Amino acid sequence: MNKQSIRVENLVKSFGKGDSLVDIIDKASFSVETGELIALIAPSGAGKTTLLMMIGCVEEPTSGQIWLGDEKVYDNKWLNKDTRKIRREKIGFIFQAHYLIPFLNIIDNITLLPQTSGQSKEESEKVAMELLKYFDISEKALAMPSQLSGGQNQRVAIARALANKPKIILADEPTAALDNERSISVVKMLKKIAIEQNVAVIMVTHDEAMLPLCDRILKIENKKVVS
Repeated sequence: MNKQSIRVENLVKSFGKGDSLVDIIDKASFSVETGELIALIAPSGAGKTTLLMMIGCVEEPTSGQIWLGDEKVYDNKWLNKDTRKIRREKIGFIFQAHYLIPFLNIIDNITLLPQTSGQSKEESEKVAMELLKYFDISEKALAMPSQLSGGQNQRVAIARALANKPKIILADEPTAALDNERSISVVKMLKKIAIEQNVAVIMVTHDEAMLPLCDRILKIENKKVVS
């Protein structure tokens, strides 16, 4: 049985003060269950990335509440001041660019964060190889990012996002730099991860061709989030 992995209540994000105060997100309320792949769509500048970064404990909201799993992390203020710890333990990020470190090989790119978080080299490399096998690129473990295609590098970026075994994946335009065939492959991969790893995935996208592959669509409309 699925359970709520993300819950947002009355979330507000404003910029500026006084007469120049502008609401970007106004009283957004929604939830996402484990196993779901959710598309987040809106026109440019409507606050998609801002909303994603608030859920990811990177951008501080103006007001509202956020639950990640069973933990309430925000209630008009951060309830845990160590937001980096929340991100390490609960969230995997995937971006439009893969942001792999060019002077590290593929397996070292994936193991860097788990080892920084205290995981042993042996354990982190074991997990990394399992992920590379899962994504069918284990033969590239010792290759450098420059030796891989764009689609392969994006698969490595997804593997890196899963290295700490998060229950939430936040993907900001993960297919923007890929052609249609590779884009479909990446989105199907995210759906597979959601189901098999029991992860909640929110994916920001401009590509309407990807929407039928998602379970639900959230849209920012007039500063509100509608399903």
